[in-house]
Amino acid sequence: MESFEITLQLALFLFATGFLAGLVDSIAGGGGLIALPVLLSIGLPPQLALGTNKLQGCFGTFSAACNFIQKKEVRLREATLGICFTLVGAALGAWLVQQLSPRFIEPLVPVLLLGVLVYTFFLPKLGFTDRDPKIPLFFFSMIFGILLGFYDGFFGPGTGSFWTLACMAIMGMNMTKASGYTKIMNFTSNLVALSLFIIGGNVFFTVGFIMAFGQVLGALTGSNLAIKNGATFIRPIFLSVVLLTIARLLYLNVMVTA
Repeated sequence: MESFEITLQLALFLFATGFLAGLVDSIAGGGGLIALPVLLSIGLPPQLALGTNKLQGCFGTFSAACNFIQKKEVRLREATLGICFTLVGAALGAWLVQQLSPRFIEPLVPVLLLGVLVYTFFLPKLGFTDRDPKIPLFFFSMIFGILLGFYDGFFGPGTGSFWTLACMAIMGMNMTKASGYTKIMNFTSNLVALSLFIIGGNVFFTVGFIMAFGQVLGALTGSNLAIKNGATFIRPIFLSVVLLTIARLLYLNVMVTA
């Protein structure tokens, strides 16, 4: 991509895209729905767009996670086990996706996300208050860290939505805390994927870093809004992101089979 010219106009557009993606992602996940189509639209090949998206996204998830921790919405100590198991799961998923095609799982994901949407929609008070966890933290971290870490390394779309719902439904977290915990786990699995894209030479660093500046500002803005306004603010955005993710995956499935 040596001949790829980054004009001032394009740089500002990429920065704004990063900001918007970071803003949305830090509140309810789904920043890739904004960033990835833009990266593809400016002419990056799919693998390079995916790797560059991981680079800029890592800055956003890291910034949001740090903000949630600093504001004491999430305790890093409680997330340590989840980080460890997510690293294991993501590494396994990232390795397996190089041996197998993820095509067989693609039709299943919209169905699972529809379950997330329906479950959250018909439980309007879910995530508004803390409740008692249904299983010990160790088992939650092990089960969902490995499963969702593996899924994110192998395929990815909707990982944040699955994490947020699991944190609320299984561990009884309020939606703000669940969002913070999700950012930590997303950053962990994204870092594994990013490492593989870098090794494979599939990251456009200049574009990624321009978007990363926007991501950091957007993530800090969005996480502050989420912390300040809580579930009342996060819930409609979360439901919208899940719905848009379902729509995008269904569209991609139709395009592939057409």
